[in-house]
Amino acid sequence: MNTKLNSFLFLHPLVIMILSLQYSYAHMNNTISAVFVFGDSTVDPGNNNYLPTIARGNFPPYGRDFDNHMATGRFSNGRLVTDFVAEFVGVKKNLPPYLDPSLTIEDLMSGVSFASAGAGFDDLTSQISSALTQSQQLDLFKEYKAKLEVAIGKERTEDLVGRAGYLVSSGTNDFTFNYYGPLRIRQSSYPTISEYQKYQWQLIEQFLQELMDLGAKKIGVVGIPPMGCLPAIITLNAKKPITGRKCIESYNSLSRNVNGMLQNNLKSLQRPGTKIMYADIYNPIIDMVQQKAKYGFEQVHKGCCGTGLIEADFGCNPSSPLCDDVLKYVFWDAFHPTEKGYHIIFNSVKSVIQMYLE
Repeated sequence: MNTKLNSFLFLHPLVIMILSLQYSYAHMNNTISAVFVFGDSTVDPGNNNYLPTIARGNFPPYGRDFDNHMATGRFSNGRLVTDFVAEFVGVKKNLPPYLDPSLTIEDLMSGVSFASAGAGFDDLTSQISSALTQSQQLDLFKEYKAKLEVAIGKERTEDLVGRAGYLVSSGTNDFTFNYYGPLRIRQSSYPTISEYQKYQWQLIEQFLQELMDLGAKKIGVVGIPPMGCLPAIITLNAKKPITGRKCIESYNSLSRNVNGMLQNNLKSLQRPGTKIMYADIYNPIIDMVQQKAKYGFEQVHKGCCGTGLIEADFGCNPSSPLCDDVLKYVFWDAFHPTEKGYHIIFNSVKSVIQMYLE
């Protein structure tokens, strides 16, 4: 954005008055004032475009089914779950990345994503991919609040923040890239997976406490997917990675354990006037894999882009071959669902979203 225009937006009294009136009018018509998102590549709409990392999806064929066939940085052929959520609650069609320098105050007021591809609750996980750590994402949210206070005042900012919906989707990379990754870095500090799970929960708890201290009152915490069904995990762990492809049960069992612990422990964080809800993505993905005909899928163990066995980020690029019909695939690349897959996940968590509106 032009620097002079940016200063005008922040300082001109008429603009501030107009924004304030628009904000007040919006509150008469919407229960959710805005949507804010924290997490990893499954909810990153392009923040990594502005970071020194190779974990990006801002080039074709990513985004080929998005508006204007634009590769925005979303790790899919189209929209993400968070885009469908933002549209469902009536704040905007697509949720932008906070780091996009072209965003106006009006864009910011209806919500943004602070998520970063490659991130985890464990800072070490984020550092492996040069992604934003969870604490850095919170710092950006603090910066966001400061910007809004200049534009619409502290009282209205606190009201907007308090009425907003929050989604936190992270944790998978802590296991796939960190604990069980090629270097298995955290295993020296946490010899057993149960020890690492407890450590991860401490980090989740700290993050959520800080988020609530910043004013969040309606928080949805997304569980982790069946990791053993991710095409890349199958490729790296199957006895016959090409011909004998099936979900790796040991990883799926870990996912169920992590999600069970998450569901139980979230209950202890409830505060008066605050809702913290668990959003299940394990079961809808398992259902897509096991009941593929019900959804019109034909391929559930390979991604559409490249060989579909291990490609993601720069591995899925303009030179990569693509499947003939993306609507028949659960996964777009070897880690991330297609837009159709994301929409099915969104439909499965609508009941959680609806609780925000009560």
